[in-house]
Parts: sequence; C-alpha cells; structure tokens
Amino acid sequence: MPTIKGALRRLKEAFQVACFPNKFYIYPKDKYLYHNLSYSQEGEDMMLARFFLEQTQGFYVDVGAHHPQRFSNTYYFYLKGWRGINIDAMPGSMENFNKLRPEDINLEFPISDSNQTLTYYEFNEPALNGFCEKTAHERDGLRHYKIIDEKKLITYTLAEILDKYLPLNQEIDFLNIDVEGLDCQVLKSNNWQKYRPKMVLIEDLNLSSLSCIEESTVAAFMNKQDYKLYGKSVCTLIFTAKS
Repeated sequence: MPTIKGALRRLKEAFQVACFPNKFYIYPKDKYLYHNLSYSQEGEDMMLARFFLEQTQGFYVDVGAHHPQRFSNTYYFYLKGWRGINIDAMPGSMENFNKLRPEDINLEFPISDSNQTLTYYEFNEPALNGFCEKTAHERDGLRHYKIIDEKKLITYTLAEILDKYLPLNQEIDFLNIDVEGLDCQVLKSNNWQKYRPKMVLIEDLNLSSLSCIEESTVAAFMNKQDYKLYGKSVCTLIFTAKS
C-alpha cells in the first residue's frame, strides 16, 4: 500500500513541476532504471543499439579505435557480448585494449588507401592523433592542444588487414572509422565487393549539417557503394546497406 511518506514525496514533485516548470530537479538514482550508458563521444552507440535492438551477438571493425572505453563506439557492444577488430595507428595503443578488451582482435596498424610512409601527428590529447597534416596544424595551439611528437609510419589498406585478420566467413555488422582527417582514404581502402558491413559510421569534419549532404565526398562515395544515409551525430555520418 502507498505510504504517507511516498504520497508526500509525489505531492512535492507535482507541486515543483506545476510551479517551476522550467527548473530541473535531481531525483534518487534508483527512481528511473530504464536509462542506457553511452560510451561514445556523441551517442553513436545508442543509435547503433536501436538499429541492432534484437541482435544479441555481432561483430564490429573499429578503425581509429583510440581507447577501449573512452569515446568508444564499440565498448557498449563488447559489454553485451559482441566481439570485433580494433585498429589504431598509435604506437603502444593496443596495450590497453589487450588488458580491457582481451576477447577482441587488437591490431596496431596505420590505415590509408595505399602502402606508403606518412607522418603521424601525436597530440597531448590522443583522441586528436592522426595523419592529416592540415587538420593537425589547425589544431596545434588550439585551446590547450598541441603536437608533442611526429612519427613516420608505413600504412596498410583496410582490405589487406581484413584479408589477414577477419575470421573465416565472419560477417561485419558495423564498421566504424574515425582517423581525424583521412577517413575517406580509409573508406576507399576497403574491398567493398568482399566486405560489406550492415552499417558504416565515419567522421566527416567538413559537413556542418545535413542540409549540405550533397557536398560531402564521404556521402557521395558511400552512395556509389550502394549505402544510404541512416543518421548523423555532430561529426559522424551513419550509413546502412541498401540491400
């Protein structure tokens, strides 16, 4: 039966909402138990979770994985029992992945559209690390960010990595690409006839809003691969296969 204490609490809440409709209130943490915890920087994992709502197991490929938990579009799914391949160019980056995501395939490879030697720019904020010289120098000195090191690294194509490390007959549920400026080159390095994820997430730093989608080279390329736009976060475009 309802208690007097509970009735008074509900009466107080109703009074607050009625008298101060624009004010926010903090309620006990056990009052609402239906929330989900996002590990993504912009909530992309929750958009994926809605798409894969009925799927209890799956496989992802994350290029530019950065960290096993922080800003991760895949960690939510790892906790749900999914597994996949994490790829990052930063030397030493897979140490944390091997500790915190031991059941994933964790690879330390730079990815581009061909085998070449590129300059890798390391920041005091590792999430900004990447190969794009223009993007790196635009961010150097911005706020508190600065380049702390530069390394020459040999790059590989995504197709090469998947040919070697993707388990036999394994379908890819979603591909995530976030490499700070060279994202389209990574897209082009995939074998789209052979490896066709159900969903593709890719950062597009040049697209400010969906009203400018016709100007996106990423969107144009994905359309040619027979993918359609599913959604957008602040900086990430999400595509689904048309068939």
